[in-house]
Amino acid sequence: MLFLRKQSAVSRIVVFLGNPGTKYAHTRHNAGFLTGDAYAEKHGVKLDRVKFQALTAVCEINGEKVLLMKPQTFMNLSGDAVREAAAFYKVPPERVLVVSDDITLPLGTLRLRRSGSAGGHNGLKSVISVLGDGFPRLKIGVGKPPEGYDVVDWVLSTFRGPDAETIAAAARRAADAVDCVIAEGVDKAMNKFNG
Repeated sequence: MLFLRKQSAVSRIVVFLGNPGTKYAHTRHNAGFLTGDAYAEKHGVKLDRVKFQALTAVCEINGEKVLLMKPQTFMNLSGDAVREAAAFYKVPPERVLVVSDDITLPLGTLRLRRSGSAGGHNGLKSVISVLGDGFPRLKIGVGKPPEGYDVVDWVLSTFRGPDAETIAAAARRAADAVDCVIAEGVDKAMNKFNG
């Protein structure tokens, strides 16, 4: 009985989107994973437990048990991992925060929304296919591809030089935004971190 109570204690899920493997480790498409790493470091946990087709950790934030996830399904199947975790813990979509990259935002810019479309992002599209569009999402700007640059090549390119420093700082700010969502709600976090 105690085991069941502990399992149901998770009341919120934060999903950091990216692609698994060293090949993709520091690419633009992995801004979500970079944020997950910054978040785990901030809270002194390791995202290393394999569960729900994801690397996971559970930590307590503002009195709530929160499941952190880095799906290992590849971006376009991220929803499979999210579906498993949300069903297991019976967490509704509005309590699942998804963190992803966004090529329409300037590098390092954060944009938090209560709900919305996938905006062409395959990871968000996959999560929407299993949860609907009523979950909050935090997007991290990775910049638009230069003229004539293929979008896929752009999102799979690595951050270099000043861009790497900018995205590292953005990941730390995004980690603060996640804490704000949990502690104060999406609306207050939007006011503090959007822009």
